[in-house]
Amino acid sequence: MATSCPLPVTQDLSTLRAKLQGLLRFLREALSISSAHTVDFYTESVWEQLIDLPPEMVLAVLRRSTEEAEARPGAARPLVEAERGSGITDFPQIFCGTSRKLVSVEAFALAAKYYCIQNLGICTPFEQLLISLRGNQKQKTGKNVKPDEFMNLKKSHEVQAMSELISSIADYYGIKQVIDLGSGKGYLSSFLSLKYGLKVYGIDSSNTNTHGAQERNRKLKKHWKVYHTQSKLDVSGLALKMTKEKKTQDEIKYKGDTERVCNNSPTDQEMMSTSDFLPDFSGSVISNIRKQMENLHVCSHREENLCFENAFSLIDLLPIDAIESTSSQIPKRKISEANKERRKTTSTSSELNIYSPLTSFITADSELHDIIKDLEDCLMVGLHTCGDLASNTLRIFTSKSEIKGVCSVGCCYHLLSEEFEKPHQECIQEKWGFPMCHYLKEERWCCGRNARMSACLALERVAVGQGLPTESLFYRAVLQDIIKDCYGITKCDRHVGKIYSKSSSFLDYVRKSLKKLGLDESKLKVVLAPCIETLILLDRLCYLKEQEDIAWSALVKLFDPVKSPRCYAIIALKKQQ
Repeated sequence: MATSCPLPVTQDLSTLRAKLQGLLRFLREALSISSAHTVDFYTESVWEQLIDLPPEMVLAVLRRSTEEAEARPGAARPLVEAERGSGITDFPQIFCGTSRKLVSVEAFALAAKYYCIQNLGICTPFEQLLISLRGNQKQKTGKNVKPDEFMNLKKSHEVQAMSELISSIADYYGIKQVIDLGSGKGYLSSFLSLKYGLKVYGIDSSNTNTHGAQERNRKLKKHWKVYHTQSKLDVSGLALKMTKEKKTQDEIKYKGDTERVCNNSPTDQEMMSTSDFLPDFSGSVISNIRKQMENLHVCSHREENLCFENAFSLIDLLPIDAIESTSSQIPKRKISEANKERRKTTSTSSELNIYSPLTSFITADSELHDIIKDLEDCLMVGLHTCGDLASNTLRIFTSKSEIKGVCSVGCCYHLLSEEFEKPHQECIQEKWGFPMCHYLKEERWCCGRNARMSACLALERVAVGQGLPTESLFYRAVLQDIIKDCYGITKCDRHVGKIYSKSSSFLDYVRKSLKKLGLDESKLKVVLAPCIETLILLDRLCYLKEQEDIAWSALVKLFDPVKSPRCYAIIALKKQQ
């Protein structure tokens, strides 16, 4: 385990439960808005049923609220007075006491903002965590490594941030093995293996993804070889250039010395040292070479195996006294043997640091020893694990002694299974995606699919103009009325999907959609999206806080939410034995 600073202090379970209780008080009133199907706002008069204000006024207030927040960034944390108490309790100001309709958009927006992750104060700063994990170690650098050359900017942003954190946790525990659940195309797994020298098992349920990851990893290895071959040529070229320059200088010096010797008397010749005829590798020359080597090969011990051979191409060209200037000289034969042994060790080390894509459907009860034969102390990670896989990642972590740490970023909340969604329906399922913690189980809390779908929306993207497809929503609403009037169908299990972008006109859209139904969201629901996501993530964090063998757990914002809307990681570390 690396020498490190104390890990950041996080809020305890009782504090988190208090915040969870406040959030539930708000959502009990507001969940009806988030649970309504967007199209129903147009077709079933849901707006009139839930909101006591015209749409134009709601949009104007929300727009004004956004402008004020941008003008006063220091006042981003709303309802400060509520922090001194137990949260927001004055709900009659937001919802009518009798009709339960929304009556104050301003108070609604402030409450929604207050109960988002950032403003609740439950997040641990990313940089603070990295500093604590590294302790006195220097920050690792990925010199000349550009992941955006073989992945898009969004994925590059995610992989760089998450791999840096995973590598720091691995160093903290002295761990070499990583299990990447829901590894998909293998971007994170490959990067962890190639850049940080970790042995990674990427597990995905799709054979197509596994084969694709294998092919992609093969191409990445070729990319890495080309990069390091070029690096080696650059180093060798520098050494040869310096040697040639020195050789020219020596020839000139030797010619001058020879002429001087021939013209001198025998007595003067005897006084001349043999070193006068040999190249001068002392002092500034050695210092210059070493500086050039340092500039070319500054890398962490994790990355050393990726560029170690490059250093030898220059070292082998240096005289013995340039390598070992403070101790007695070693014969060239022994130096050569030492270099061979070091090359052999480096080669063996490189072979061990591999990425292995595997195909397996993972559940909370999956036996890892059956999937990974050489399972050892390891970290379990997941970058945008879909639906229940995020919940099961945490369950596996808590149940397997070999897994010392977890770093999980979930997504696709709408695909979570909910224990209390259909209370009267018999089901043999024992472990659900939501809820996980004792408190929400005791409350028998249920969000519903539409509310969970709204949690997938990106409020930050809407704020910068990358927002909602309003025209496609209008198409969808009109389509539903057509289907209802012409076919008498009010409910259907089928989905329209992404038909709008493939349609040349509304008529074309209708023709392509008659066999399906669709799903999308609206601006008022976007305001509540962070609250639903907060509920889901708080549930997972409380679940980890309830486990006895976990030493530290936190919620960390890893990514820029505009680039990657699902930007929060659940991180937990077990107690050291």
